[in-house]
Amino acid sequence: MGYMPVVIDATYVADYKIKITFDNGEEKIANFINWLEGEIFEPLKAKSYFQKFFVDGWSISWPNGADISPETLYEESQPI
Repeated sequence: MGYMPVVIDATYVADYKIKITFDNGEEKIANFINWLEGEIFEPLKAKSYFQKFFVDGWSISWPNGADISPETLYEESQPI
């Protein structure tokens, strides 16, 4: 079935970018700007709120329930 990524660490970089470490050891930079569409993501446009992300055990989430699937993060992020 291939690799099913799990986020194990995440660090804020700048703007809407987060450095993500996956459970296979790979590190990538995700730019969330393209994903901030729709009502659930509206609060994340405020960078102060965007920076409240946390690793929820498998991906990155925000206090309002917004999240992005780890597969999307893995496939669409840039390797470091």
